Amino acid sequence: MGESPPDSGGGRRPLGEAGGQTVAGRRDRAALRHARRERLQRLLDHEEALHQPQWVRPTEGEPLWPVALAVVAAAGLQLAVPARLALHPRWLLPSLVLGLLIVLAAVKPANVRQGSALVQIAGLLLVIIAAFANAFSAVKLIQELLQGKAGDNPTALLGVGAAVYITNIIVFALWYWAFDRGGPRGRAHPTGTPPDFLFPQMTVPELFPDWRAEFGDYLYLAFTNATAFSPTDTLPTSRWSKMTMMLQSAIALLIAALIIARVVNVLH
Repeated sequence: MGESPPDSGGGRRPLGEAGGQTVAGRRDRAALRHARRERLQRLLDHEEALHQPQWVRPTEGEPLWPVALAVVAAAGLQLAVPARLALHPRWLLPSLVLGLLIVLAAVKPANVRQGSALVQIAGLLLVIIAAFANAFSAVKLIQELLQGKAGDNPTALLGVGAAVYITNIIVFALWYWAFDRGGPRGRAHPTGTPPDFLFPQMTVPELFPDWRAEFGDYLYLAFTNATAFSPTDTLPTSRWSKMTMMLQSAIALLIAALIIARVVNVLH
């Protein structure tokens, strides 16, 4: 009988060595599972802090100056609307807006987190006033367009339509900002309430750990909803947010369609 050839470097490993590595691998996996269970238990027992993205942690209040700028822009657009389409007296809206803006300007962001009722009331009043003024102008404009009384100047028609359309975007941005997760006060001190709008940054918190929704995000949401007539990258999750976005899309579509149709009719 010949001797068996010596084991070469590329041959099969001895059974004992392979078995030892398999046992070691199982032991490592078991230790990893055990460590994960222990960490989960510590998290459940509140013995270890869970890292959370900023939008679910208590934070300082949001800056209010973007809201103030948006309201000033909406008031300016209302003044640009013809007198027949605006609320009267014309000085009433700017005066109310100016008074409420002075109140908001005197509030520090920290007071938003502390639950200042003044901020909540002033913010809601601004939203209601701007919404009522724009709704009045939009209804009057739609009535004139349907009755053929909007005039025959295409430049004026486009200007009025653009003013009402842009104001509509600002007003709905204010609505979204004022009511999402309880408004700025609720977002500064979250209580576990699910978000009414699911922004893309919320779905990948590991990439955006310090992100939180502010007015600029709601303005972008309102703009894309008015131009696409549907949600884009931000999805409504509650019934009120879905109905509000549907209403905004319907108003934007109606204004755009009627203005374009009237301008085309005048030009031809």
